[in-house]
Amino acid sequence: MSHWLYRNVVEPGKLPLLLALGSFVLSFLVTRTITRLIRAGRGPFRNISPGGMHIHHVVPGVILTTIGGFGAVASGRHGFGAALCAVLFGLGAGLVLDEFALILHLDDVYWSEQGRKSVEIVVLTAALVMLVLSGSVPFGVNEVTVVERQSRGLVVANVSFNFFLALIALSKGKLRTALFGAVVPFVALFGAIRLAKPGSPWAKNLYRRRPKARARAIRRAYRHDRRWATTGRRLQDWLGGAPDRAAGSDG
Repeated sequence: MSHWLYRNVVEPGKLPLLLALGSFVLSFLVTRTITRLIRAGRGPFRNISPGGMHIHHVVPGVILTTIGGFGAVASGRHGFGAALCAVLFGLGAGLVLDEFALILHLDDVYWSEQGRKSVEIVVLTAALVMLVLSGSVPFGVNEVTVVERQSRGLVVANVSFNFFLALIALSKGKLRTALFGAVVPFVALFGAIRLAKPGSPWAKNLYRRRPKARARAIRRAYRHDRRWATTGRRLQDWLGGAPDRAAGSDG
């Protein structure tokens, strides 16, 4: 256990990634706590509105991410500079992705139903970084055999195949499966072989003349939403706060 911790977490080469992940999660949690307090009218926190213009926290997030990113490129993977840049990058990324829905819709949808996308993308990002930190490499490059390592062609084929599966899963509207499939080998296979979600590019183009497949896809999506939608919404509300019925200020 101690050997695994050193190799995958404490190892100096992975320390910046660990610090970035920790600061990313901390940034999101602190930001959500503050915005929820502002929304409830509690505590000393207030909106930052110099001259009547509301400054969203994505603005300092972009600044911190830029400084941390360029600083990390310049400082390398070791030393105090790399650690500091990793922390700055994680803090900035947390602020930026906490307003991912605002960037996506180009509108203040922080406390609206569309604002749930921000919480979802933060959770997905944290999970993917944890997988990489634990030793997984995108498209399963670390899972190749000794023979495959000796053959560049086999490595390219392995990466291409996993990438192809991830693309199919994405075209079927299975974003989570595609993202995790890019890190964990063959996870995207399940999304690639199952029915596409209604409204996805795959369903629109390939189920147009297949009414039975289209009907099955709609029924499966309905059953899935009925089973998991409530649980997912409760988790999102617990993490980021329940949305308003109408879009409001993000605090």
